[in-house]
Amino acid sequence: MNCGWAASLSLYKSLANYLEPGGIVTLRFGVAALMLAALWPWLPGKAPRGWDLVKTIIIGIIVFMVGHRVQVYGNKLGTAGNSSVLMAMEPVITSVAAAIFLREHIGPRRWAGFALGMFGVALLNGLLGANFQWAGLTASVIFISSFLCEAVYSIMGKPLMERAGLMKILTLALIFGTMANLLCDGQQTMLAARHMPMKYWWMIIYMATVCTSIGYAVWFMVIRETDVNVAAMTIFVQALAGVSIASICLQEPLHWGQLWGCLAIIAGLALGLSRQIKTEPAAPDVAIVP
Repeated sequence: MNCGWAASLSLYKSLANYLEPGGIVTLRFGVAALMLAALWPWLPGKAPRGWDLVKTIIIGIIVFMVGHRVQVYGNKLGTAGNSSVLMAMEPVITSVAAAIFLREHIGPRRWAGFALGMFGVALLNGLLGANFQWAGLTASVIFISSFLCEAVYSIMGKPLMERAGLMKILTLALIFGTMANLLCDGQQTMLAARHMPMKYWWMIIYMATVCTSIGYAVWFMVIRETDVNVAAMTIFVQALAGVSIASICLQEPLHWGQLWGCLAIIAGLALGLSRQIKTEPAAPDVAIVP
């Protein structure tokens, strides 16, 4: 799924010829919401109610409206290849949030893997080179900030799945996120979409089905069975796949920073998913009473 998600960064670049960042987000999640809403009678599990419904609405607005608008805008300022490598920061942010809010244990090897991912981001931005530009860092910071919103999906969504069906949570979140998107720029987006060639609609459909309806459902299934920080480590794969896709499809030039950044990500992935070290608390001394 991470390889499939990686392609969306290059598709964002192509769609920018006809749509503003907000319009891309509106169409992507709007189409996904329509697909899942049509399947509502056959979706398993209960629908969230009460405070769980309120949390679902919050997830929809933060993740499917605010977060992705920021991400598409940051991707527009930079390159799809750079954005792919910047995905290395998402596991760090998501895992820290899981440790704080879900009390998940993160071992020293996984922290070291995250550190290698962050080092890859630094190499990507050329911090060690003479041609470093603050403009590139600004685009990176904007892009990385979207991960704070993405983390909400896992941190708030995992407890919700104990009381409601994951597909119905996802569907309602997409519906409310789409409503918020339409309020922002629905009319402008519909006008621009009328003149969009069919091949760009296929890009929207791909992102709505594979990257959203299937992808976010699979993510829920995975974090239901394992810790969020373990699943988050797999996001590093997006950097490796995304750089290659951007180079082949968009002819974006490769540079040494991306190479060393990718190598750091590979090392971090291997270390972070290796067998973790857990420190057991020492047993208290028991006094012997004669």
